[in-house]
Amino acid sequence: MRAIITVVGKDQVGIIASVCGEISQRNVNVLDISQTILQGYFTMVMLVDVSKCTIPFAQLAQELSDSGKERSLDIRVQREDIFNAMHRI
Repeated sequence: MRAIITVVGKDQVGIIASVCGEISQRNVNVLDISQTILQGYFTMVMLVDVSKCTIPFAQLAQELSDSGKERSLDIRVQREDIFNAMHRI
C-alpha cells in the first residue's frame, strides 16, 4: 500500500533527515519526494510504500504527527487512495 506524507513548517536544519530517519526505522520506503521552501516555510510531499511497515498505519500517522509537533511542523500521513479522492476536482 502507498501513502502520502506531507510536512509543512518554518524552515530548519534536518527536516528531511529526521522524517526519513523515522520512517526508515519503521521499514517505510520513499518512492518519490518533492520539497521546496516558500518564503521561509518548508513544504515536502513524499510518496511512500507502507506495505512492509513494522507498526499499524494509524500508529505511524500518530507518531509522525507527534514528532512533528515537537519540531513545530505539521506532518500528516494519508493513504494514497484517500489523498487522491480528497484532491480530485
